[in-house]
Amino acid sequence: MKFQTKKVFYSIKEVAEMFEVEESTLRYWEKEFPNIHPERSTKGIRQYRQADIDEIRTVHHLVKDQGMTLAGTKKKLGKNRTVQVQKSDIIDRLRRIRNELALLNTKLIEVA
Repeated sequence: MKFQTKKVFYSIKEVAEMFEVEESTLRYWEKEFPNIHPERSTKGIRQYRQADIDEIRTVHHLVKDQGMTLAGTKKKLGKNRTVQVQKSDIIDRLRRIRNELALLNTKLIEVA
């Protein structure tokens, strides 16, 4: 996930890039999860606020990182609105990424 400096509004393209998902995925999640409701400009363009991005982050974590189904995610969010991305989950994920990068670095050195 890529994150930029804080702004008031983000376009759907920016949010899709942050979470490395397709724009259509965000539009679908918007239909499935009522807490994701970006405002619309006068031209009908979606404008995501930080609250929407926080909700997307939670859904993304449960679906993409934890492997939950959308139905399971809806159920979990319906019962517990305080679902957070756990620090230990992030640390584990970063360690796996670091190990993968170290392995790639080793392979690149061998090739060179």
